[in-house]
Amino acid sequence: MEADPFDNPTCKTTEDVESFQGEKRKIIQPTSLKDPKLEKLKEALVDWINRTLKPEHIVVQSLEEDLYDGLVLHHLLSSLAGVHLGVDEIALTTSAQIQKLEVILEELNKRLGLQDSSVIKWNVKLIHNKDLLATIHLLVAMVKHFQAELNLPLNVKVEVVVVEVSRSGIKSEVQTEVLTEDSGAGSDSTSEKEDPIEQLLKLEAHKVNTVKKAILHFVNQYMSTIGLQVADVDKQFADGVMLLLLIGQLEGFFIPLFDFNLTPVNESEMLHNVTLALDLLNDIGLKLPNIDPQDIVSQDVAATLKVLYALFKKHSSK
Repeated sequence: MEADPFDNPTCKTTEDVESFQGEKRKIIQPTSLKDPKLEKLKEALVDWINRTLKPEHIVVQSLEEDLYDGLVLHHLLSSLAGVHLGVDEIALTTSAQIQKLEVILEELNKRLGLQDSSVIKWNVKLIHNKDLLATIHLLVAMVKHFQAELNLPLNVKVEVVVVEVSRSGIKSEVQTEVLTEDSGAGSDSTSEKEDPIEQLLKLEAHKVNTVKKAILHFVNQYMSTIGLQVADVDKQFADGVMLLLLIGQLEGFFIPLFDFNLTPVNESEMLHNVTLALDLLNDIGLKLPNIDPQDIVSQDVAATLKVLYALFKKHSSK
């Protein structure tokens, strides 16, 4: 199927295409760029990066604009794999950025177990040229390898124009590119790594209630020491107060009362409490990606159970 690559706004000039002469380049179709599934995947990856790099005070807003110079990838590699490379913290010139990316991607590919260049969907040139497709492929591979428990959106696909530039002209065709697999695809499918709470909520109601009771029993073991009892999983955690007190009891530290609202009177104060609780969990190494504080305030059972289950899993074996 033939297509005109210059219909794509990401490929703005003839020179941009010709810079890839002798190579095949994949360009996401404009219609796919507006796909809600792609947007959700991008948001999940940005959220993951920001949670991972919060201790370094690095904030990413755009996958296209914020990863090309190697700074973010350098910090991700350091945070996730404990690798400290002898490269400049900030590379200002194009040549310095490319040199830095070469070192980082070589180490990353090694850590990801990718030695065959034919199966690698990114390279220094693509990343430095802010190629969204290559950047997403790299980040998804990093998530699968370093934090397989992170639930990325499933079955995300985009239409791409495959452009091949040669001396005889430009050849192009439209293909479908898979960014994340369906839950039933592959031996390391997401279904096998699906969040335990998501699996739980698919069971019969009485089984769900049994697990809720077990978690409540665990929670009350600790809350009873300060004269409190929890009777409901979702409602009593919605304002963040119980959650903060529980974290303090489990982790053995006192949260100053001026840091949160002990008797929140509106949703804004509740949201502040829950956000603080999730930040504390992240600070102690209990990462909970894709949990939105608003979901807990809105009494979302799944979101609340995920937080409580993570605490239960960490402390029940002690």
